[in-house]
Amino acid sequence: YMFRKNVSREQEWLQSGYRYALALTHHTQDAEDAVQTACLKLYSTYGRLKSKTLLFKAIRNLVIDQHRHHAVVEFQALEEHHHLIEPQTPTQQWYGVAADIDRLLERLRPEEREVLYLHIVEGYTAREIGKFTRHPRNTVLSLLHRGKRKLQEALSTEVDTLSAESDI
Repeated sequence: YMFRKNVSREQEWLQSGYRYALALTHHTQDAEDAVQTACLKLYSTYGRLKSKTLLFKAIRNLVIDQHRHHAVVEFQALEEHHHLIEPQTPTQQWYGVAADIDRLLERLRPEEREVLYLHIVEGYTAREIGKFTRHPRNTVLSLLHRGKRKLQEALSTEVDTLSAESDI
């Protein structure tokens, strides 16, 4: 019974970790890679997933490292093969409402997506988010406020566009 309870808790942590990684990366494959790598590191260090917080920290550090690596090393496609490469965005992978939400979230900076996710989805307070991300509480509050405002403006623009199209 105890083993089943731990597996269920770890599965919840992994699902939350994936959603968190997706909020950070905004790309499904990168999110999957971050969660898998974080789990491998935690299992090799501790033999298990110790806590959800530790998993989130590992994911965050991996995403930051990955972003730094991509900022330093830029790969360029070969000219004769560039017509074969068609990058796939998350919007192309999702349909309906998920695509609309994805399009709205693209307007946010990664820091805004991160704090909104941690606050709204995971239920952390601004103080807890600040401790986790190493930002002052007021910075977290500003990011939350700006992120919410951007989403409201984007949603308002989308609604105006839809109503203008329906009037035609």
